[in-house]
Amino acid sequence: MAIQDLRKNNTMAHILDALDDGTDIGHYGRLTLAMVAQYFADEEELVAQLQKDKDFSEEEARSLYQQVTSKQYSPPSRDSILEWQSKQDFQICPDPDDPDAGNVYQDLTFPKNVYESISEYNEEKS
Repeated sequence: MAIQDLRKNNTMAHILDALDDGTDIGHYGRLTLAMVAQYFADEEELVAQLQKDKDFSEEEARSLYQQVTSKQYSPPSRDSILEWQSKQDFQICPDPDDPDAGNVYQDLTFPKNVYESISEYNEEKS
């Protein structure tokens, strides 16, 4: 899979469209993209997308990629996305009133280990 496959999800399509338009998607927009895209794209493809944000250099993009992949962050939940977007100007979730919007798990299939990690986290949290 590749970056283009992320367009199956409305939130990811919204972020990618904003980047294509040269919009500053903010720290949390970039973080959301990196946390999801790490499972679909290689470093070069993700760095190229992140650099479309006019305020984000190649060095910063590579650093974010390395941080996210080294920690193997799970993609964010809808609740996390909504919380994050309240801390910045760019609206990550295109329609926060739609209960399905912002759910990256709805339209995208992640590797089995992502779902296992989330299950383990929820068990430990209980």
